[in-house]
Amino acid sequence: MQKEATYQSINTYDTLNELTSKTKNVWLVFHGIGYLSRYFIRLFESLDKEENYIIAPQAPSKYYKGEDYRRVGASWLTKENTKTETQNVLNYIDAVVAAENIPNTTRFVILGYSQGVSIASRWIASRKKNCHAIVMISGGFPKELSKDDFTFMSTDTKVTHILGEKDPYFEIEKVNAEKERVKQIIPQIEFRTHSGGHELDPKTLVNVL
Repeated sequence: MQKEATYQSINTYDTLNELTSKTKNVWLVFHGIGYLSRYFIRLFESLDKEENYIIAPQAPSKYYKGEDYRRVGASWLTKENTKTETQNVLNYIDAVVAAENIPNTTRFVILGYSQGVSIASRWIASRKKNCHAIVMISGGFPKELSKDDFTFMSTDTKVTHILGEKDPYFEIEKVNAEKERVKQIIPQIEFRTHSGGHELDPKTLVNVL
């Protein structure tokens, strides 16, 4: 018989730049499968350091990558015990955001890349979190989310989905069907493509705010 036990857990996260009175944008960014947050956050180093403060939560499930057992990656969720694990992850994100005490004077931006898209969107929907901009890159929108989960969202929130034309997961019929589904859920979403693959290119973040 499978049982559950409740316990307290500690997890790390990374930040980039300093949160000061000059900060204009606070980014909460979710990495994809195989990343560690300390490496993922480096992708945002080209953003203006004075105006942008980056917070990168760390997926809790670590594993060795490759046959040499030297590199470490991480995953947010799997198909195993997904409902409970999702709640654990969302509670962790709550703790990260509370610890950072983000001022209301800044613009709050939530970004998900690849597997991080599902985590970012689930957190926004479950916590009814209004923000200034949402950026989804090379990732799918969770099947269980519907329009009712986003009725709280301001129409002023800028929502952008970015996908590489050489992404191996880019199948035009599936992409178009997904666009139609997500458009019904978040009508103001803007879809963009770039010439690359399954990647986060900082140059594609122009005008997402």
